[in-house]
Amino acid sequence: MKVVVGIKRVVDHNIRVRPKADGSDVDTSSVKMSINPFDEHAVEEAVRLKEAGTATEVVAVAIGTAQHQDILRHALAMGADRAILIETSDVLSSLATAKVLRAVVEREQPQLVMVGKQAIDEDAAEIGQMLATLWNVGQGTFASKLVFNGNSVQVTREIDGGQETVELNLPAVVTADLRLNEPRYLKLPNLMQAKKKPLETVALADFGVNTATKLHLLAVEEPPARAPGIKVASIQELVDKLRNEARVI
Repeated sequence: MKVVVGIKRVVDHNIRVRPKADGSDVDTSSVKMSINPFDEHAVEEAVRLKEAGTATEVVAVAIGTAQHQDILRHALAMGADRAILIETSDVLSSLATAKVLRAVVEREQPQLVMVGKQAIDEDAAEIGQMLATLWNVGQGTFASKLVFNGNSVQVTREIDGGQETVELNLPAVVTADLRLNEPRYLKLPNLMQAKKKPLETVALADFGVNTATKLHLLAVEEPPARAPGIKVASIQELVDKLRNEARVI
């Protein structure tokens, strides 16, 4: 079973992002970038499947500039067999990204595609679902456990009321939740070995995918500062302020 894992380069989750001075976008000029945490869990699960003998090959895929090679090397150091960089300077929408991944699927013919359930920069949580629709296969989103049985996989997924388990015929798309596993710590020998693994660069134009978008970023700004709280002397005063000042009751 071949597994393709889509990964994204985002601002490191320990960094507080700020908008540019002109409000045109988020300022990423001098901040640390890293692999999207949810995608890292997807890579970890794919590598574990290979180590267990369920998967035969793990292919990591990223879309972006040459700088995105760092997260692909990260995936290779975790245990992915090879990597593909779809090179473009354009910032793609979720739908455009799903279309490109669909083109990768046509080329690689995997039995399973894994991505993180969402990216921490946009929190859209929609690429996996869009890819499954374009590919016309089943989807297991927000996965916290995978159990393979021949040509099917049982996916335990997180929902508002708790958990539910769905069974999908392969090929399928699975999006990883943080509860799926604990990504391994990368040691120096793994990072050195990753430099010797194949990393292919393909121009986005070579896939012939229409990535035009109808969504355009207008402005980025920080949320307004919260007003300071106040202390009240009694429940009656609290009710009075909620009713007459806040007007929430």
